[in-house]
Amino acid sequence: MSFIKELTKGIIKENPTFVIVLGMCPTLATSTSVNNAIGMGLAATFVLICSNIFISLIKNITPDKIRIPVYVIVIAAFVSIVDMSMAAYLPALHKSLGLFIPLIVVNCIIMGRAEAFANKNNVINSIADGIGMGLGFTLSLSVVATIREILGNGTWLNMKVMPNSYDPMLITLLAPGAFITLGFLMALMNMLKEKQ
Repeated sequence: MSFIKELTKGIIKENPTFVIVLGMCPTLATSTSVNNAIGMGLAATFVLICSNIFISLIKNITPDKIRIPVYVIVIAAFVSIVDMSMAAYLPALHKSLGLFIPLIVVNCIIMGRAEAFANKNNVINSIADGIGMGLGFTLSLSVVATIREILGNGTWLNMKVMPNSYDPMLITLLAPGAFITLGFLMALMNMLKEKQ
């Protein structure tokens, strides 16, 4: 029961983007297309799951005074694996995401879950937390990217979905459009939470 509860909380109830408001930099920067959003979300999910497992395993042997530098090293190791694997097998996506893949090391979602959850829970629940938070992050990135890509390009997953007469709203692909889209989605989430 606890595994399912930990797994599902990150998807809606404690969604890292819309509810906890973490990971805003990659959310705003990589959500110009759904391809980028899914790639970033899956990369962050892999790092979240692996770092949660490792930190949960070493939490009792890590001295309290050096735990944050140890967490950063653990997270950086898994980010390096993702970065090199993506460069080798998905070069177009790696080029498109660019600097934001190495910046996963300092993503507040991953560091926050390491400190707030994996450091205090067992491996099984830490895996569930990593999967749930990663899926919630991927889902929220994909929703923001869907709106921005359709309104800004008239496409979804690089397929044309708007009529030829559609005049793209280019502002949705720029930083102000990202903030506006995210603001509307967060307001919608808050409204739905209040109705429950």
